[in-house]
Amino acid sequence: MAREPRGQQLSGFREDVIAGLSLPRKSLPPKYFYDAAGSRLFERICRLREYYLTRAELALTRAHIAAIARFAGGRGTLIEYGSGASVKSRLLLRALRPATYIAVDISHDALQAAARRLAREFPRLDIVPVVGDFSRPLTLPVKGRRGGCAVYFPGSTIGNLTPEEAQAFLAMTRGQAGRMLVGVDLKKDANVLHAAYNDAKGVTAAFNLNLLRRINRELGGDFDLRRFAHYAFYNPGPGRIEMHLVSLARQTVDVGAHRFAFDAGESIHTENSYKYSIAEFRDLAAKAGFKGAKVWTDRRGLFSLHGLVAV
Repeated sequence: MAREPRGQQLSGFREDVIAGLSLPRKSLPPKYFYDAAGSRLFERICRLREYYLTRAELALTRAHIAAIARFAGGRGTLIEYGSGASVKSRLLLRALRPATYIAVDISHDALQAAARRLAREFPRLDIVPVVGDFSRPLTLPVKGRRGGCAVYFPGSTIGNLTPEEAQAFLAMTRGQAGRMLVGVDLKKDANVLHAAYNDAKGVTAAFNLNLLRRINRELGGDFDLRRFAHYAFYNPGPGRIEMHLVSLARQTVDVGAHRFAFDAGESIHTENSYKYSIAEFRDLAAKAGFKGAKVWTDRRGLFSLHGLVAV
């Protein structure tokens, strides 16, 4: 399994945390949610009643799997970014039957577990797990011509990127494959969005707060999780859900040798989740050199899967 050295991973984590907490408006990259505990919590989120995204995407994938597989092409290489537990991947792998499956994820633990499960289920499939951060340029072990590769990016993970970052990511993948399947959460009633990110069981809150617990464990932080609260809301201007951790009191927090002051009510911005209309996402893809050739949605019009062709 390809992966960055542990020391290099920890150094990058430390640098990003110190830089983010030093900003006038504190923020932390959402990619660091996914340690082993965070990955387990996210799997629980995907099963929540309020979290419509996973059910809607699974429903549309099951309903249209034959057409989706035809679009993705022949038996070459399937590259999946943000593979996680690979639940939806199984449907596509069964229908597409690629020779090689390259799974890219930032969480080593989740990726390793998924690779073991897939190896048992698809013993003839060449599975290549790659631990990597797809928000940065990645070199993948792709064999053969670009035309024999397809990229799969499900789960609305692209919504965690700003539109500018999403365009840059799409442009990067254009050099790897001629076709791409991208899951995109659609704009909808703000009440539905609010409920999805503020579940009654508090699992999303635990997921958000786990980031502070990880900083304490890996970087020598002393965050008191009882003095921070999960806060998520829909910001209609940019069309995104914002997740924050709000300081409940005036306090100082140490992370290693660095000290950070918080006012009561001050927040750490931990995640964005951008929502798009079909036309908006197609325009974004066009700027990155892709034509929107196909789009599939679930019956309620909550979620979309876009089939893009490099031009």
